[in-house]
Amino acid sequence: MMVNSIAGLPAFALYFAVAVGLVVTYLGVYTLTTAHNEFALVRANGVAAALALGLSLLGFALPLASAIVHSANILDAVVWGLVALVVQIVVYWLVRLVVPNLSERIAAGEVASALFLGAASLAAGVLNAACMTY
Repeated sequence: MMVNSIAGLPAFALYFAVAVGLVVTYLGVYTLTTAHNEFALVRANGVAAALALGLSLLGFALPLASAIVHSANILDAVVWGLVALVVQIVVYWLVRLVVPNLSERIAAGEVASALFLGAASLAAGVLNAACMTY
């Protein structure tokens, strides 16, 4: 009975490792794309930066989870995870069109701008996850 319970452990470990790798990749690419230094701001107790980055991370993790659940194999999950990454980068650039000086506002601690970016990122992630119907 115990053998049946852990039979899926290798697949779990593979998918989890790939998911963590994609999250690290996402954070690296996203923070290089933005015009503000999220990690420095978070380390300095920047609530606005933490809010925007945290919600964007959730906006990425939701479709990544959907990709893993619906994928035929690990490569399929990686491809759709990269699609989720691109969607989040596009959301950042679209919000920059609506909110002038977005990065400067987040760096200055303006929570409203950060919350709008985070909510847009989360909304895009939810829609992205729902659209993964392959």
